[in-house]
Amino acid sequence: MATSAARRYARAVFEVAQADGRLAEWADRIAGLRSLLSDAQVATVLSNPTIAATERMRLVSDAQSELDAEAVNLAKLLIESNRVREIGGIAEEFERLSDESAGRVRALATTAIELDPAERDKVADELSKQLGKEVRLDVLVDPRVLGGLKLQYGDRVVDATVATRLQQLRRRLAAT
Repeated sequence: MATSAARRYARAVFEVAQADGRLAEWADRIAGLRSLLSDAQVATVLSNPTIAATERMRLVSDAQSELDAEAVNLAKLLIESNRVREIGGIAEEFERLSDESAGRVRALATTAIELDPAERDKVADELSKQLGKEVRLDVLVDPRVLGGLKLQYGDRVVDATVATRLQQLRRRLAAT
């Protein structure tokens, strides 16, 4: 989950990208920046207060073969404000804002086994019909659910897993 600082940075970048009509470019930039800054060794060096901020910024500037100038500027801003480790939250919030502006919904389906592509598409299509929006579905495999499906989108959760049904049954039996 994104921190309030990550949400602020993401919103600022999103507003700039939207105003310029370059959401896709910024999404790529942020993904590249996330890839670079999420490396544990890189994040440790760039977050190290014993290394001068100017030196840490120079290190990012040297990475311009991987990042364009605007991504480097964002990285420098994160270094300067000691927010390097916020890049994951910034990327997630930027994706959420992009999806929201495009009328898309992100959903997470948790299942006991991997869904094949046809099953994935069916779940996404059904949810899309219900919500009247395009759905981007991510699937998480968790054997603890035993069977069935747990679906999360927005602030809603639909839990039709075997594990939950068994818990409910256990509670009913214990109450009698």
